[in-house]
Amino acid sequence: MAVRPSHQEHLGHVVFIAAAAAIGGFLFGYDSAVINGAVVGIQKYFGVGPVQTGLVVAIALLGSAVGAWIGGGLADRWGRTRTMQAAALLFAVSSIGQMLPFSIWDLGFWRLLAGMAIGMASVLGPAYIAEVAPPAYRGRLGSFQQLAIVLGIAVSQLVNYMFVRLAGGNVNNTLWGLQAWQWMLGACVVPAVLYLVFALNIPESPRYLIAAGRLEQARVVLTEVEGEKIDLDARVAEIQHVLHTEHVPTMKDLRGPAFGLLPIVWIGITLSVFQQFVGINVIFYYSSVLWQSVGITQSNSLLISFSSSVINIIGTFIAIALVDRIGRRPLLMIGSAGMAVSLGTAAWAFSAATKVHGVVTLPDPQGPIALIAANVFVLFFALSWGVVVWVLLGEMFPNRIRAAALGVAAAAQWLANWAITVSFPALSEWNLPLTYAGYAGFAVLSFVFVWFWVKETKGRKLEEMG
Repeated sequence: MAVRPSHQEHLGHVVFIAAAAAIGGFLFGYDSAVINGAVVGIQKYFGVGPVQTGLVVAIALLGSAVGAWIGGGLADRWGRTRTMQAAALLFAVSSIGQMLPFSIWDLGFWRLLAGMAIGMASVLGPAYIAEVAPPAYRGRLGSFQQLAIVLGIAVSQLVNYMFVRLAGGNVNNTLWGLQAWQWMLGACVVPAVLYLVFALNIPESPRYLIAAGRLEQARVVLTEVEGEKIDLDARVAEIQHVLHTEHVPTMKDLRGPAFGLLPIVWIGITLSVFQQFVGINVIFYYSSVLWQSVGITQSNSLLISFSSSVINIIGTFIAIALVDRIGRRPLLMIGSAGMAVSLGTAAWAFSAATKVHGVVTLPDPQGPIALIAANVFVLFFALSWGVVVWVLLGEMFPNRIRAAALGVAAAAQWLANWAITVSFPALSEWNLPLTYAGYAGFAVLSFVFVWFWVKETKGRKLEEMG
């Protein structure tokens, strides 16, 4: 179908402002994953064990839950762009704080603030893009957020690798007056400043402007993003009608017979928990430590982490291409099966690790097999559960409870992410093969859960969900 000239004329502008808003997603991915390369340096610098390390790494996730919880309210009160500016400042300040900590708990405080910025960015980008994007392009522009997240993860691993190479292959070596791991954490200030600059220059959401009574400004923005041929009076009246009649769901609307909640809400919560309990964020938060624990050098372990991030990007593109073609349920089950096999293989490979004179190594062929299995796991996760769960959570709930149910499911995801992240250092020190076997078990259970309880939403209207 041909695009009307007026739409084509403004498409470049819409793509630009959507991409600018998605920088928050880039920071989300970057700040979440950059800790991967710094974990060993933090342990040695502060002389802490796996429990303290796990708490400092995972505390950002608790901050993310808080940021996501307050982000929507702040966006309604201050406006979308002003709240983005606040998140950008929080990213920048927390990055400098993480770079210059005086104790492990001081570092934890700055990680908590960074997590709040991550949580805010996780809700601001999608909301803003959905409100400024013309309906014909909303799906593709909305995918910018997830793409920006995986790009942020990849860039953080590349930056980590570059800093450790500059420091002579050790994250605790001094580079320009600070240790390499400190530069890793501080480098986030660069994209944070870019986010702030863009947030100061993109237009406010027309939906927010109309809600705030700033109708003339809303008309200008609507003309910029939807073209000059639209009926402005009709569009403003349409948005005003929706604002006046829409029901804002609350927790009371989620109550049901199944342990206090509606069954569909429990399905959303369980999807979110399984997405994390397969252990994906162990790869993005701790893979550097993991590979070093089986005898790989610091610089090579960071290069492997970067390659995993590239595979994550490839998998995300595959998911975007297939999710509307083959459906949600088949893609989830393919992912679960692939993850179960690859995680089980990794568990077997890690069981062959040996320690000689204090140095842990993986013999051949288990060493290469462990590397391949870990990256196959990342690929199957990225092309399935990484993208599809968010698609399902946006579609599966009835209109009357969608926002509240999505908030509960997202909170469950952050908490599950926190539980896996905080427990991995101690579990891996206790028994690394058994830890990975446990993640494989959750992958098997996720397949069974999708088979019996998840309904296909492909091709169904949102109004049909019930």
